[in-house]
Parts: sequence; C-alpha cells; structure tokens
Amino acid sequence: MAMALARTPPTAAQEMPARRFAQLGAPLRLYRGGVIERPVVAYECWGQLNEARDNTVLLFTGLSPSAHAASSPEDPKPGWWEPMIGEGRPIDTSRFFVVAVNSLGSPYGSSSPVSINPDTGRPYGIGFPEIAVEDIATAGREALRTLGIRRVAAVVGPSLGGMVVLAYCALFPGEVDDLVTISGAARATPFAIALRSLQRETVRGDPAWHGGSYSPGRGPRQGLRLARKLGTITYRSPQEWQQRFGRKRVAEPSGLPGDFRPQFEVESYLEHQAQRFADTFDANCYLYLSRAMDQFDLADHGANSLAAAFAKFRVKRALVLGVETDMLFTIDQQREIAEHLRATGVEVEFHAFPSLQGHDAFLVDHERFGHAIGAFLERS
Repeated sequence: MAMALARTPPTAAQEMPARRFAQLGAPLRLYRGGVIERPVVAYECWGQLNEARDNTVLLFTGLSPSAHAASSPEDPKPGWWEPMIGEGRPIDTSRFFVVAVNSLGSPYGSSSPVSINPDTGRPYGIGFPEIAVEDIATAGREALRTLGIRRVAAVVGPSLGGMVVLAYCALFPGEVDDLVTISGAARATPFAIALRSLQRETVRGDPAWHGGSYSPGRGPRQGLRLARKLGTITYRSPQEWQQRFGRKRVAEPSGLPGDFRPQFEVESYLEHQAQRFADTFDANCYLYLSRAMDQFDLADHGANSLAAAFAKFRVKRALVLGVETDMLFTIDQQREIAEHLRATGVEVEFHAFPSLQGHDAFLVDHERFGHAIGAFLERS
C-alpha cells in the first residue's frame, strides 16, 4: 500500500479537527466479496511513535463511536474514552503511540455507505459492498502501514472492537505482541442476533428509508431512533435501571389521560439517547455494521473450530475483560475467549467485573477498567 496521509478536508475541519485520513494505495478486496476501489481509513492518534516503530497501541471502537477517543491539542473536546488515554493514564501516551481507527463502514470518514460514488456523485447507500468484521481489521492494519508501522505492541477493542481484535490476531498472526478484548465475542449469541435483527427491521420499515436511497441528512430517523432505544435498553443492566430511575416520573407529566407521551424518567432518558444518535449516525452505516457483527464467527478461521482459530494467534499475552451484568456480550463469552487463549499457551489475565452498567461499563466504570488495562500495559 502506498505511503499516503491526508488531513481532514476543510469541510470537516471544525467538526473533527484532529481527524486524519489514510488513503490506501490499492483497492481493498473484502472478506465476503466485493472491492473498495479507493479505500480511505479515518483515524486519530496520540503520543509519539518511537524510533523502532514498535510502541503502537491500535484501538478499534464499538459500533457507534468515532475515532475521537480522547482529546488532543488539535481537538480539546473530550473523547469517548477520555479517562483512559493520555500521559499517566491507563493507555499511557508517554510510552505508547495510540492510533484509534474509525471502522470501515461507519459514517465518520472511513469508506462507507455515506462515501460518494464517483460514478453517480451521490452516496453509495446500499450499493456499497458488504462489510465484515475482518474488513475493519484489515483496513486498520493497512492504515498503520501508511505510517510505516508493521507490528503493534497491543491491539485493543471494546464491543464490536473486541470482535475486531480477535479477527486481527487471526488474520495477521505474528504482528501483535499483546491483545486486549473488552466485552467482545468470538461470535454473536442468538439473543444478540435476534435483537439486532429487530433493530434493522425498524430501520428498514421506516418509509423514509426508501430502500436505502435517501438524501444526505435525511433518511429513516424514526426507525433509527427506535433501533437505538432497543439497543440502549440492553447496553445497561436491569439493576442499574432500577437504581438509577426506579419509578420516578418526569417533573411535569405531559399530556392528558390517554396521551402516551413519556411519563417516566427512564422513557425521557431513552428518548434523549435516541434523538442524539439519530442526529449523528447514518442509517445505512448502522445496518452494515450491525449485520457484520451478526455474521462474524472466529471459527471460520479454523475450519469451523474455535480452538483451531485461536491456535493461529501468535500473541504473547492477553487481557480479557467482561462484566457480569452484560446481557449483550455475556460474561460466559468472555470466559470462552480466555479459556481458548490459555489452551494455546498464551499468558491470559481475565476479569469478570461486577459493574452495574452492563455492556456499557467500559465507558463508565473507569476505575475498574482503567486499573486492569493500565496494570496490564505497564508490564508490556
């Protein structure tokens, strides 16, 4: 791949001033067929690359975040993992060069359904080729190569990013020293697949979806809102919902008898989260990434055997983190990953945290996650 690097275009400079672009120098052939002819990978970075070019921590995100994981002089706005990245923080930028990659298929700058098709002058929409978790991993790796980086000290990812971490290690054995997977999975459970299937149906069932051919800035807002509400319910635990909201009602219950507008605080919270998501995320991108999570099965890299797939890994150490209250990526799935890695002779550290926040705990319970990740990386 060619050594090409471009800064954020002027149109996006105010919104994401720290965003950079890796313009890959060759077409990207995708895992399930299809090709991206002019692939672009957006990313942000912190810290300094050392002379040996071996101190990189590569970070993959969950489904919805951008690459803006932490603030920087170029963009002082706090990132989605602000307490975790920086000098003296768990992922210490005085030691590591941290690169957070925007997932292929998401709307924040990497090639995706919102990219402009040069043949039509319009977004690709559902004319974009199918994206797999493996493609997100490959795109991240090729972005690093544009920076002259061929090996990473650690590859880290939560949720969807945890799946990408596993795919990365299966696809590129020998290029990773340590792995950190957080509330990820070697494959989706039937519960998670069923949930995401319903979320996709709510998006596609919105008349504004128009078969995926909607105008930029428009689209199935109502369907996307409902899909996000369903997701948000599963991202947290029942225990947290009870403790945080109970049966508290909104300060001034709205509407007359028979009016079904929100009456409880938990309803208002879900509506706020849904509106914010619908304002910032693209519906087709959501469909593509959601399906990619369902389709992923690490056993595909081991002739339908998870054990054989994990045997391909060549990492030195692994940190596997999960939450006991996570209903979406269950603690049993984290334990499965840890056990398979141990069986291959990898040094594994496994934590099952009792965090109340469920799947989203890695975004909230910084004390537990920060201590575990910081202690692990300190020994790198």
